[in-house]
Formats: sequence, structure tokens, C-alpha cells
Amino acid sequence: MSSPATSSGGVPAAPAVPDAAVLRADFPLLASRSADEPLIYLDSAATAQRPQAVIDAEVDYLLRANAAVHRGAHMLAADATELFEDARGTVAGFVGADADDLVWTSGATAGINLVAYAIGNATAGRGAPESSRYVLRTGDEIVVTESEHHANLIPWQELAARTGAVLRHIRVHDDGRLDLDAAAAVIGPRTRIVAFPHVSNVLGIVNPVDRIVALAREVGAVTMLDACQSAPHLALDLPALGVDFAVFSGHKMLGPNAIGGLYGRADALESLPPFLTGGSMITTVTLDDAAYLPPPQRFEAGTQPVSQAIGLAAAVRYLEGVGMPAVHAHERHLERRMRDGLREIPGIRMLGDAEGVDRVALVAFEVDGVHAHDAGQFLDSRGVAVRVGHHCAAPLHRRFGMTASVRASAALYTTDDDVDAFLDAVAGIRPFFGEV
Repeated sequence: MSSPATSSGGVPAAPAVPDAAVLRADFPLLASRSADEPLIYLDSAATAQRPQAVIDAEVDYLLRANAAVHRGAHMLAADATELFEDARGTVAGFVGADADDLVWTSGATAGINLVAYAIGNATAGRGAPESSRYVLRTGDEIVVTESEHHANLIPWQELAARTGAVLRHIRVHDDGRLDLDAAAAVIGPRTRIVAFPHVSNVLGIVNPVDRIVALAREVGAVTMLDACQSAPHLALDLPALGVDFAVFSGHKMLGPNAIGGLYGRADALESLPPFLTGGSMITTVTLDDAAYLPPPQRFEAGTQPVSQAIGLAAAVRYLEGVGMPAVHAHERHLERRMRDGLREIPGIRMLGDAEGVDRVALVAFEVDGVHAHDAGQFLDSRGVAVRVGHHCAAPLHRRFGMTASVRASAALYTTDDDVDAFLDAVAGIRPFFGEV
């Protein structure tokens, strides 16, 4: 990766902010909209739009090289396998990892479940001798946060139920920041796993990974990072963050659906027993026993999502072409514009409105006197697409005394005009419903 540009005085230059209006032309769905059919797309935290380069990469593979990978001896299969593994290297490099440290999954949910169920297999006595590091005993503790997406909560609930472990959580402050004093008190000698989000999909705050990892390391706990909301928006170096495992989803980072990545430190993956078993993840098989391949293939049983992996690699190349520091700078500008604008609108309560923290361009809020679903329908009638509901984070919403919120989330193709149109529409919600 190239060094950051510097000014004439040797100080790192500010990243060039991308022209979102120009970038929109690369996204067919956005570029096809007209004044008669407006679309202010502020639901990128759920699913990002795809540039033409990603669509072309998948189609080109299907037209020229579609075949089973790691199986056929013919030229077409060899070409498909090379493209598939090149994609692994590209995506792994995007998060600072080696290719062998990236396991293809169908998404972040599948990656977290893979690790949770594999740990359950270790607890049941499966795996190599070094798998004993993952064994959970009655009274051992799994720690999550109050701000988890359900995908990084329910698998650990299930693992605790199967093993007799105790599930504990780190609370968040009223302003949305993780309570680090509470974290230091909760993470203790019985803690075996600490799972937490890099960025909450409701609060948008970038959490202090280094502080949580340090607490986990002090007690020898395994760490799982949910990087779904950071991978599309921040320059990531997962090995440097020090986590044992991390997951991300392709469809949130300009890529296809049904593809994601599980990053694992080499020793963490090597000692993890398999979860799904079958073809393509074995070395030898008898009618009574089997021996398994090393990672990452050990965790990739069955037919692989080849075109999706190639599409995700194209998405990564697109993001790298814009530059992740530039992406983050642009989106931080949008985030401030959204948040400052919402503060000016009467009857709006934002979740996690902490000051002095790093953020991505995401804000969730409630409208006084108007249910989130009604607010979302009104915004949709104005051409503004947002997410409404609890965003798969029901416990966090209950923490803030609500059942649902409206969430607006931007991306590199979001413009200032998009944000201004959104704010203008939000200002009209309460008057429309007779609340002013």
C-alpha cells in the first residue's frame, strides 16, 4: 500500500474528497433515476448499491470462466480456481490480511455462527489437541455489548446455552459510547470470548477496539470483531487491531449478496475445529473417519460462491481506487451535515449523539409523536429511502426506551444535495401528521 501523500511541509496531506456526484454515474441504479423518479438512497448500512464494475466482473466470470473451483482438472476449472483465489488475495489485502487468513462465507452472520459452532465442537471434544484453547466449561463467560446486532448476539446466546457458559454484556452510556469502566469490570478471569462491533449499526460510533482487545488479552479471551459497518467506510488493518476473528459482508461494501469474509489470525484458525463438513475441506476420507485440510479450505465445505467472490474483489478495487481515507473524509462530512441538520429540527431525538468521537455516516433517530414506520413511509413518499425498525438491535433500542427508530446511512456516492433533501423531508414529518 502506498504511503500517504504529504504537503510541502512534510505533514500528511488531507485525503482528496471524492466527488460523489461524479461517482453516482458508476452506479446504474442511482444513475438511472430522474427528476420524475427521485431516489435519495440513505439505506447503505443495510445494503449498498453496486457500481457497474462489480456487475461486469460477475457477468464476465459467468460468461468466460464459470466452473467448479478446486475440483476439475480441465482448463476452465483451472481458470475459475485462479480467479477465485486471486479474489481471496485482493479482499484479504483490503483488510490488511494474508490470503490464507480469509475464509469465504455467505456473510457476516455465517462467519460468526461458524466460529461459535466450531467452539462448540471443541467443547464437545472434536478437533486437534490445540483446539482445547476454545473449550468452554460451566461458569465460563462470553462477553458481548449492549449495542450488538443480533448476528453477534444470538450465536453466543446459543453457545452459552449449549455449554453452560454465562453470557454477560458491556453497557453503553446514554450518549452511545461503550462504558469502558464497565468493560474492565465485566471482562475477568472467567471470560473466554469477547464479541463486539467495530461500529454499531444504530449508533454509528467507532468503538475503541484497542481498549477492548487489551482487556481481553489480559485474561486470555478470544476476540470477535463485527466489522460490517466499518469495512465499507474505514481503512482497515485487522491484524494490527489485534483481534482473533473479524467478519464483514460484501453487500454492505458495494459487493454482491451471499458473500462475506471471516478473518482469523493464523494460529486462531489453525486450532479451530471445522463447523460445516463435506467435500472440498478434507484430505483423506474412509468410511469411518476423515482428515481435514488446513485453513481456509477447512471451513469452506461444498460449492463455493465463486462469482460473488470475484464481484467482491471488484468492489474492493473500486473502493481502493477512490481511497478509503478519502471515503471516510467524505462520509464524515456527510455525517456532520446530517447530525447538525437534525439537531435543528424540533421533535427529533438521535440515538448515540456523543460528541468528540469518530463516526461513520449513519444516524438513527425517533420523531416525537410519529411512529418510525409512519415516518419512513412519509420519507419514501418524498423519494428518500431509509431503514425503519430496530435494525436487528432490539436490546439496544430497549436500552434507549424505544422499540423502533428511523436510520439514515450514507456512502461514498451520497451527495450534499441528498442530505439536504433528506433533512427537508424530515422537517415535514411532524407537520404532516399534525404534531406541530
